[in-house]
Amino acid sequence: MHAQVVLFDGFDPLDVLGPLEVLYAGGIATDGGITVELVSAEGARDVPSGLELVTLRATARLDPERAGLILVPGAAGSTEQRDPEDDSIPSRLARTQRTALPALLADAMAQPGLTLASVCGGSLVLALSGLLKGRHATGHHDALEVLWGLGVSVVRARVVDDGDVVSGAGVTSGVDLGLHLLEREFGPRVAHTVEEMFAHERRGVVWSATGMEPTPI
Repeated sequence: MHAQVVLFDGFDPLDVLGPLEVLYAGGIATDGGITVELVSAEGARDVPSGLELVTLRATARLDPERAGLILVPGAAGSTEQRDPEDDSIPSRLARTQRTALPALLADAMAQPGLTLASVCGGSLVLALSGLLKGRHATGHHDALEVLWGLGVSVVRARVVDDGDVVSGAGVTSGVDLGLHLLEREFGPRVAHTVEEMFAHERRGVVWSATGMEPTPI
């Protein structure tokens, strides 16, 4: 499996590096069963994060036709928007809609055998692109009402698996999301090996629309 991790101007570094390291370690644990690449909608370039100290290098353009996994992070910055062109998270996420990214993600979603994943505000990038209407997803707790308004069936869980769309909640959920993706693709022993290596214990149930419908309590 190949994982394309998307960078855009103002991305949150932990949204990227948490799951990226987990997936990369999964590649070692599976003798190359998963490969990881940093990409952008524009192609190879240095991409500034929302933290001034961190810039990462995208090595290729996002390829929507390549089977595997595309992971979309959220943005870093202030949660309070004072101006549409400021460096707040809402402004940075809105600016992604003026790039080629939404069209590339829409093309990817139409491809069989490809999974879209998001961390934190990454679900807003997908929802603003019109890709989560009627789908189960989660995101940062401050974004859940906005997701509802964009037609998303919001689930308050740390990780939500809706088949070809898998989403994580707040920033640190990216590690849990990465481990779930490894378990889904390669099984629990691989995921457990990586979990132990990172001295991390996953939190909560991975929610999916399967099993018995619970009675409200």
